Amino acid sequence: MTRPLADLMRPATIDDIVGQVTLLGENGLVRRMVDNKKLSNLILWGPPGCGKTTIARALANSVDMDFVPMSAVFSGTADIKKAMDAARMNRDIGRGTLLFIDEIHRFNKTQQDTLLPYLEDGTVVFIGATTENPSFNLNNALLSRCHIGVLQPLATEDLLTLMSRAEDFTSRELPLDNDARTHLAQMADGDARFLLNTVEYLFNAKFKSPLSPDALDSAVQKRAPLSDKHGDEHYNLISAVHKSLRASDTDAALYWTARMMTSGQDPMYIFRRLTRFAVEDVGLADPNALQIAIAAWQAYERLGSPEGDLALTQLVIYLGTAPKSIGNYRAQKAAYAAARETGSLMPPKNILNAPTKMMKNLGYNAGYIYDPDTESGFSGQNCFPESMGRQRYYFPVERGFEREIKKRLEYWDSLREKLGKK
Repeated sequence: MTRPLADLMRPATIDDIVGQVTLLGENGLVRRMVDNKKLSNLILWGPPGCGKTTIARALANSVDMDFVPMSAVFSGTADIKKAMDAARMNRDIGRGTLLFIDEIHRFNKTQQDTLLPYLEDGTVVFIGATTENPSFNLNNALLSRCHIGVLQPLATEDLLTLMSRAEDFTSRELPLDNDARTHLAQMADGDARFLLNTVEYLFNAKFKSPLSPDALDSAVQKRAPLSDKHGDEHYNLISAVHKSLRASDTDAALYWTARMMTSGQDPMYIFRRLTRFAVEDVGLADPNALQIAIAAWQAYERLGSPEGDLALTQLVIYLGTAPKSIGNYRAQKAAYAAARETGSLMPPKNILNAPTKMMKNLGYNAGYIYDPDTESGFSGQNCFPESMGRQRYYFPVERGFEREIKKRLEYWDSLREKLGKK
């Protein structure tokens, strides 16, 4: 028995596959293909160990096709053409070929395009497997010729079922108490391959008594959380942090931030995004948010981890509980749009300096009023280009400190009205 247990136990039909009910259950995409005995080109997208290769093999078995596996990591255009030549010979004798390419997102555009004519003429049925978002990593031409099947990490119940199957398959009992069995399923984090590899180790380790969860932790290295730091998981996690903060769901924001930190994400990236959040989503509803963000960032840089981790936690709590406003963000968008539309309009001459006699003669600085020197500290003079008239870009909300800002703006508007400069 040189093959791993995970390979020995690989299901031969989709009826034997655990989980993935959306695809394999009644009216599921893959189930319909099997029931109709008609396979279509398919991209299987999901995390490691969720059954992509197993489903592809089971589909080939279900319609009695030759299964030709290939890895995009080790294969190239020449390998594709060789496989297609063999598939043509198969077709000539009335036999179909299912070409399975693992890690299809690692093929470049040219390699992906090489597949297209063979998919068009039906030389093969193509199934590609990827852990990356197909819409970002695969050519539109290839995507247009394939269905997309989305796989999920296996649930704890599914993994417990696999553990029982492994015991039946080997006629051996795992050296785990009931709590440790559940703990192992949770440790696997939806990855069947990790689970079965760990089960195989436990079978062979010859423990003298059943392990508790703590003893299991000592005996087995935990699975590292999914994190590629640049791909889907990276952006999914930071999106979850942002959306939780916007919803003022502070506890959820703490959880997603912890997920990022424990999976090895760059803390500087997290601080940068949280600082952006402070000015975009909290803004002037709480001006202290930006100061807290910068201070927490600097504290982490000085303390490092784990001491500085508390600074990150403090920032997340502050941002989560702060009043929210995108008045600042909207004002920036509106002002930038106006600047692009209006081109190179000159400022009004009254607010321009006149360092030379010629500029004074041209009217620069004429009629300028120094506002702090007026009785009310406000002159109401227009500072927009003369052809534009006054504009309003910033609209504060009735939350947090922006309540006070709104009162100030309304007060200045009333003064302008009295001065006839509205």
